Amino acid sequence: MSLAPLLTPRQEIVQSLKTNGYAVISAETVSELCHVDAIELNALNHFWDEMPRDPYLKDGGRYRYRRHASYEITGEQIERVPHRAHWQSVTYNALHGGIERWFEPIEADLAKSAAWQSILLGIAKTLSGLKPVKTWFVEAHQFRIDTTDGIGRPTPEGAHRDGVDFVAVFLLNRVGIKGGETRIFEANGSAGLRFTLLQPWSLLLMNDEKMIHESTPIQPLAAHGHRDTLVLTYRSNGFQDSPQQAQQ
Repeated sequence: MSLAPLLTPRQEIVQSLKTNGYAVISAETVSELCHVDAIELNALNHFWDEMPRDPYLKDGGRYRYRRHASYEITGEQIERVPHRAHWQSVTYNALHGGIERWFEPIEADLAKSAAWQSILLGIAKTLSGLKPVKTWFVEAHQFRIDTTDGIGRPTPEGAHRDGVDFVAVFLLNRVGIKGGETRIFEANGSAGLRFTLLQPWSLLLMNDEKMIHESTPIQPLAAHGHRDTLVLTYRSNGFQDSPQQAQQ
């Protein structure tokens, strides 16, 4: 049985991020924050259907597909930066940290979509209400986790932080699966919370400095299943770069 999350009202999001370190936001509230209606949001879902397999999984799995893009958001201006590697230190990702991971870029039609840009900007504006910054350095990750191997692992690295200021995890779709429970924990405490995001375009927004997060594996209910998510990370002091990138 899936445990539904307690949703955060729009007017309480910033305070919840400040006090609790997270907010769980309905799709309806996402539409309000980002000024994009449900039809426009759901029209983006097909961009998750034709993604390349993640070639970097160290557990040998074939269950993850993904694309990646990076942006700088200053005020109302969104600038997509030249395609770059995704990099995390081993401090934040013990399994896949310390290596440059060059994922395929998001599709051009998605990048040009007004709804896509509204999502990036809407979350940036919300976070600026908590932490005013000149420029947000944003990485966007499209994920599909499927059950090709009988089981799919949304977070093979386990419970982790991402090394950014804030993390936004949107659930887009769950098809023929069980599992995929979200678990969040205080980074410097013992309190934790577990729930399952079920509503398409519902959102978990986290203060990455305060919270550790993971998602449990998924299994198929019949022959095959998958789970689609969009993860946006917002950082205030530049992108995370490998030592090689930083020297360029």
